[in-house]
Amino acid sequence: MNENDKSGETTQVVEFAIAGMTCAACSTRLEKVLNRQPGMQANVNLAAERARVRLDGVAAEAVIAAVARAGFSAEPVDAGTREREKAEKQRVYRKEIRLFRIAVALTLPLVGQMLFMFGEHGMHNELPRWLQLALATPVQFWIGWRFYEGAWKALRGGGANMDVLVALGTSMAWGFSTAVTVFGLDQHVYFEGGAAVITLVLLGKLLEARAKARTSEAIESLIRLQPKTARVERDGRWLELPVDALMPGDVFLVRPGEAVPVDGEVIDGESSVDEAMLTGESMPVGKRAGDRVFAATANGQGALRCKATGVGEQTLLAGIIRLVGEAQGSKAPVQRLADRISGVFVPVVCFVALATFAGWWWSAGDFAEALVNAVAVLVIACPCALGLATPTAIMVGTGQGARAGILVRNAEALERAEKISVLALDKTGTLTLGQPRVTEVLARATDAGRALRLAAALEQSSEHPLARAVVAEAAAVDLPSVANFRAFPGLGVAGDVDGCRLRLGSPEWLGAGDDPALAALREAGKTVVVLADEAGVLALIAIADALRPTSKAAVRRLQARGIRVVMLTGDNPATAAAIAAQAGIAEFRAGILPGDKAAAVNALKSAKTVVAMVGDGINDAPALAAADVGFAIGAGSDAAIEAADLTLVRNDLHGVADAIDLSAATLGKIRQNLFFAFIYNVSGIPLAAMGMLNPVVAGAAMAMSSVSVVSNSLLLKRWKPRRGETNGAAEKE
Repeated sequence: MNENDKSGETTQVVEFAIAGMTCAACSTRLEKVLNRQPGMQANVNLAAERARVRLDGVAAEAVIAAVARAGFSAEPVDAGTREREKAEKQRVYRKEIRLFRIAVALTLPLVGQMLFMFGEHGMHNELPRWLQLALATPVQFWIGWRFYEGAWKALRGGGANMDVLVALGTSMAWGFSTAVTVFGLDQHVYFEGGAAVITLVLLGKLLEARAKARTSEAIESLIRLQPKTARVERDGRWLELPVDALMPGDVFLVRPGEAVPVDGEVIDGESSVDEAMLTGESMPVGKRAGDRVFAATANGQGALRCKATGVGEQTLLAGIIRLVGEAQGSKAPVQRLADRISGVFVPVVCFVALATFAGWWWSAGDFAEALVNAVAVLVIACPCALGLATPTAIMVGTGQGARAGILVRNAEALERAEKISVLALDKTGTLTLGQPRVTEVLARATDAGRALRLAAALEQSSEHPLARAVVAEAAAVDLPSVANFRAFPGLGVAGDVDGCRLRLGSPEWLGAGDDPALAALREAGKTVVVLADEAGVLALIAIADALRPTSKAAVRRLQARGIRVVMLTGDNPATAAAIAAQAGIAEFRAGILPGDKAAAVNALKSAKTVVAMVGDGINDAPALAAADVGFAIGAGSDAAIEAADLTLVRNDLHGVADAIDLSAATLGKIRQNLFFAFIYNVSGIPLAAMGMLNPVVAGAAMAMSSVSVVSNSLLLKRWKPRRGETNGAAEKE
């Protein structure tokens, strides 16, 4: 994308695919490196493995070179990048699965022997130490090489992360155990500890990789909406051509029931087009000569001959795809607690271990005793429990959420949900059912029952949503046949029923625009159709998309938690105001398009608040991705579900409050787990430094910290949703 600034210079925004990042420290360091370069302004996203860089008079090759110097690789994103990345990630994931299985096979004998060491023969039940060395070494340096690589990159960048802790703790355990084995010292060995840590942390990395592999599915869902081919007029003939072959100015045909291939302008023909996936408006929009049509929208009953105005990256659909990509690539305001702590923890532990070794060697003059005490410090500081503190709670919490109909895609979003202060809601299909229904029949020259019967008879062969609403309302009535039926796209229909010439359509078309009830119905957010015969108006039929039965109570429950609720919709202001009032929402934004929804979410975020978004349509995908926490209603589109962080399977807004409760319970367990992980370190490190804690006891304490963390996480299984409570905020677990 090119832009011109005030000075006339050209700037370029380029998106790069980044390979080699393993943790948050990597993305943070790379972002700092790029932003230090002249003419570059970068935003690096670890989950998407993307860097979006604004270049001022700098070529893309300079970015690639700077990334390479930082220890990573980059390539500009093009049409084929996504497929290449997908294939490469699948290949790497299969390789990592194989390595994990090998690690499990090598580690199980080492861990299994511990069960027999407390038997009658004690230490004699352990495996031969040379065999333990042979089993542990491949796990340490082959399977665990990724941790050394990640640790080196973090240290080179001036920081420390979990990779540093894993590499340091397991290396010291392996090195000490190897020295004991080689020199035949009468000391305990810790091969099983290092191997188990690497295997468990590798499992967490695999789970993380599996989640990251799905970050691009929202965009892919949008891409799949656009037709692959189009019927194009060339030299007086209609040809079936790939959509990629269309150029601006080409004439194409959209037949009834087909999707529009590209953006265009109607040349001739009349029809109604379902644009809900773009605007959120549930009612189809009438199209005739001069009107615009958009790629991937669904044509109704008529044929449209159109001239292409936007193709390729210039379509509105492509713009939505770009918005989703930009939102997903934006930087999250959350930093991992464990990484922040480890940045201080690692150097402190190293200093304490070194001081312990030097102090004991100087005071006691015994190298072996000094080494044992120093290793005890490092073993008690092993990061196994720290590494398990967050993922075990997240795994149990998300499992409980799934049982309650809350599907969590993004663990960071689950952590942030507890802090939500503003909740933006889509209207159509989220607050409402997404299904137009007849709400009133106001009789004029006949009774309401007869009017509904005649109107349903006219509409019984139509697939228009308004027609389906009328027919559904008269489902229990036998409908007469229709003769001389005729459709007037965008206006209504006409036909002969029971010997009467009838018309059904918009009030203005049938001369009922001044009916005194019309304004009130429209102010209530209802669409009105009129039934008339040759003598005049017979009845007014009001149709509306009804509020979900649980929406009002759910909104009240959220507001009771102190959450500010804002409704975002593409509907007209009258409809928006009516639905907002019914739902008990005081603040709303009406008449907004997909880009405006994302902008509205970003505007709410500008106040330094945690903003969540709830939606169900494709048009909500950019806003869902832009929000700190995105909720998708389960009946929504695949693209909305893929872009969201959490999916509410049961189509119930109470699920949002339940998810916030789940977040609070899970965050509580994470904090408790971190306490358990560190209490052993805080109390154990001084004891080890004073020679009061030998490495065997240190190893047992480390194991106990892990058991405490896992056991505490399992207590989350007691969490249950408080669905249906509407009289206040749910208490935290």
